[in-house]
Amino acid sequence: MNNSTERNVLQEQEVQNICQKMAEEIFDKYGKDEPLAVVGIYTRGAYLARRIHEYLEEMTLTRIPLGYLDINLYRDDLTTLREQPVIRSTDLPFAVAGQRIVLVDDVIFTGRTVRAALEALLDFGRPAAVFLAVMVDRGWREYPIQPDVIGMTLQTTLKESVELKLREVDDRDVLLIKKIPGNRYEDENREGGSRK
Repeated sequence: MNNSTERNVLQEQEVQNICQKMAEEIFDKYGKDEPLAVVGIYTRGAYLARRIHEYLEEMTLTRIPLGYLDINLYRDDLTTLREQPVIRSTDLPFAVAGQRIVLVDDVIFTGRTVRAALEALLDFGRPAAVFLAVMVDRGWREYPIQPDVIGMTLQTTLKESVELKLREVDDRDVLLIKKIPGNRYEDENREGGSRK
C-alpha cells in the first residue's frame, strides 16, 4: 500500500463496532414500538444490512424481515458508465406496502444511489416510512437526501474515493480513503464528501 495514495480509516473491529452502534441507534429511534424491515442496497449495503439485521433480531427477540435491493436499472447515470454494472436480483420477501423500512447502504456521497433505491422500492409498494442508515457519510450531496442513522462522518475532497471493504466480498473489513488521479471533479481544494 502506498501511504500517499491510500489511507486506512477503520480496521475490522472498528467496522463491527460501528455496525453494532448503528443497530442500537435504529432500535432506539425506530424499533421499540413498531415493527421494522431491513433492506440493503447491493453490494456492500446488502452485507451491512445483514449484520445490522442480526443485531436487531438479538435486541428485539423477534423475526425481522430482511431484503436486498438492486438499483442499477434505476441509476440516472447508467448510460454514461464506462463499465456496465452487474445486475443482481432484488429480493424483498415481504410486503413493502405499509411497512416501516430501514434502508441500508455503505457510503453516501451525492445521494444518487439512495434516490435510485427509493424509486426501486416504490415499484414494490408504498412503505409507511423509510429510514436511511449508512456506515459513512462523506458529504458532497447533489440531492436533498440525508441519512437518519450515520455510523461516521468523513471530511473528504472530490479527488478522493471512500471504499468500505467487507469480509463477505473482500475477505477483510476495512475502510479506505484513496486519492483518485485524474478525477473528473476538478476542485481538489474543496472539502466535504464521496460520490454515491
